[in-house]
Amino acid sequence: MTAGAVPARSPWSLAPKSFRAKFVLVVGGALLFDLLMSGGLTLWNVQRLSYNAIHEVGQGLEKASTEYLEHYVTTTAERTDTLFTRYFSEVNTVAASMQAVIDNPALQASLGTTLEASPGTTTLLQYHPPTGQGGNWWQNGPGEASAVTVWGYLLDSQKQPLSSAAQAVRDSAVFDLFGPAIMQSGPPKLQMYYMGPQAAPILRSTPYNDQGAVFDRVYPGHNKTNWWDFFFPDLYPTFQSWIKAPASRPVDSPIVMLSPYRDGVTGKTIVSFFQPLLTPDRKDVDGVVGVDLTLDQMAQIIETVKIADTGFAFLAQSNGNVLAVTPAGQRTLGITTDSSGFSRLLSGSNQPGIAKLNLPADGTPLMRHVALEQNGRAVPYVVVMKRLSPTNLYSGKGPVTADALSLGLMVPEGEIYASLTAAQAEISDSARGIIALQIGAVLLSLLLTLGAVYAISGRITAGLSALADAARRLQNKDYSVRVTVPTRDEVGAVGVAFNRMAEEIRFHTENLETLVDKRTQDLHKANEEIRALNSRLTNENLRLGAELDVARQIQMMVLPKPSDYSAIPNLEIAGYMAPADEVGGDYFDVLHSGTSIKFGIGDVTGHGLESGVLMLMVQSVALALQEKGDDDPKSFLEVLNRAIYRNVERTRTDKHLSLAFLDYHPGKVTIAGQHEEVLIVRADGRAERVDTMDLGFPIGLQSDISPFVSTIDLEFLSGDTIILYTDGITEAESENGVLFGLEQLEESAVRHRNGNAETVKNSIIADVMAHIGTQTIHDDITLVVLRHR
Repeated sequence: MTAGAVPARSPWSLAPKSFRAKFVLVVGGALLFDLLMSGGLTLWNVQRLSYNAIHEVGQGLEKASTEYLEHYVTTTAERTDTLFTRYFSEVNTVAASMQAVIDNPALQASLGTTLEASPGTTTLLQYHPPTGQGGNWWQNGPGEASAVTVWGYLLDSQKQPLSSAAQAVRDSAVFDLFGPAIMQSGPPKLQMYYMGPQAAPILRSTPYNDQGAVFDRVYPGHNKTNWWDFFFPDLYPTFQSWIKAPASRPVDSPIVMLSPYRDGVTGKTIVSFFQPLLTPDRKDVDGVVGVDLTLDQMAQIIETVKIADTGFAFLAQSNGNVLAVTPAGQRTLGITTDSSGFSRLLSGSNQPGIAKLNLPADGTPLMRHVALEQNGRAVPYVVVMKRLSPTNLYSGKGPVTADALSLGLMVPEGEIYASLTAAQAEISDSARGIIALQIGAVLLSLLLTLGAVYAISGRITAGLSALADAARRLQNKDYSVRVTVPTRDEVGAVGVAFNRMAEEIRFHTENLETLVDKRTQDLHKANEEIRALNSRLTNENLRLGAELDVARQIQMMVLPKPSDYSAIPNLEIAGYMAPADEVGGDYFDVLHSGTSIKFGIGDVTGHGLESGVLMLMVQSVALALQEKGDDDPKSFLEVLNRAIYRNVERTRTDKHLSLAFLDYHPGKVTIAGQHEEVLIVRADGRAERVDTMDLGFPIGLQSDISPFVSTIDLEFLSGDTIILYTDGITEAESENGVLFGLEQLEESAVRHRNGNAETVKNSIIADVMAHIGTQTIHDDITLVVLRHR
């Protein structure tokens, strides 16, 4: 050890305020924080991955379940539509067969006579006299293919059937040839029947039943009132109106469905389908063919639907009246049948979710989630509904309307999403196991890390302790102190640097006065150089300011003067230009040579000296062309563009400009070139805007713009005013950043149109400045007003 060297402290010293204690605390704390953060982040990622997995699996299974339910309800609805189509087809078959006979009266009479004489199809009617239970009607006996009844109001004074009724019985006998056969085939039906026309509404139905006696018992008074008026008011006139106007049918089908009602024969609640028959001349109704289905038979349609364990289906009208549902399904829906036995409305459900359920409005499957109160707890259900094909509906009175049944499938969410719940539970269990393993790994890493920090801290802090002791001696002005650090790492490098620093401090301390004198001389020399540079900068700024002022004066000098305006007969001209910088980039000019009068307006991109120079180039070229006598507006603009393009190339600037010229002739102006819209205020106050976008091309962008240049002629008469402007007017911003805009410019020009050109110009500029307020002007502002005297 050299003289004055400071040895390192013991590496195992751990005093409370020592650097080693702090090192262990800070590094250990940082490592602890890092482990906790990384471990926590890992746990969070595991938890999030678990959540995402559950979410993705849930979405997939839920989508699959939804698609399954929608497919199931769609296919079941198609099967139901097919079944109804079969019923309609059977009614249509009977109706078509009878209609074919009706359309051939001779064949109808011949068949009726033949069938009446045939023992196998004879319809022998017997009179049933009035009794206390009813009577006063004719009906055939049991064992025949169909029951035929002639009601009391179709009998004459001798209690014999009227001729029209007897003819209806004879003519409808053909029903027995195919009605019973169709009744026995196809889907289950309660009965099929024929009802006579308004004048002779006899009833013929198959299979045979004692319908006369049953009707007397179930429908008192029916035998004294016409069948159609008693049972189906307004329906027969509706059929007749369809003959005159087939397009008035709500649904393009001759078949009408009747709302549920109690059948007089069986006492069951039924639904009927009617199809009218027409007279041969197609001018009136000649009876109706019908088929009856009980609600129990309709329930067979949906009893085949099996979804999960307890899922079920139901069939409802558009008003929510459930026509078909299983008993268990009815209990789940919470609906009951009213006293008439015809109505089971969803809106009357004791379950609020069902009572508020809306049926689908179109053919798209509709899915809803509802909660039902069951055994004191809310059970979530999925309801999927599909609208069937529409049909004509007669509700008992009033007009026939369009109605569409809806097929609904209902299943508990716990059943349809059982696989989803199981998958989510399995993912959650796996995530919990991973989290527990990760926590154990973090704790083990923490113990190992803290042990390593404690072991390493002794070696690191030994050299630092020696450096601290040496620094205290140096503070006490012991410049001979040196430190010995027994390591070759960064701490050892600090020790070497400390020794060099101590040596330099001793050197500077001993030679301080010499160093101060040298530094003073250096500062004096630097100050002299700064003063000289400031003087040069001041002179340069003065020179540039003078040059810009000269450029601005030149620019203002070449602007048209009032004398240029007054030299043009029949026109009042006023112009205004205010550059945003010392030199502006806007251009406007009045070129008057002989009988040629041209007004120019343009805007160079940007503003400042470069833009101002380009503006002066345009002014010079335009003046030269005018003096040359180039009267063609297109040629004038094309030549000017070529000259400016060459100058732009030569000066290597990226500037160009929009530019338009107006050639004035008595009674009109011709516009060429692309610039802002030209605003014309007519003498009567009408404002017109002329878009110049298709009349030219930016000047200075390419050498040949002839393909883009065109002209337009506009009428310019006494009292009319033309407003030319640059975008510094329309894009002037208020303090709130709102632009002045073309609409506001138009409104200002119309409002001030009655003044002379100077007044109009001053008024518009005043409106613009009032809009800007204290806001900084960011662009050159140019306005030209041309008013025809």
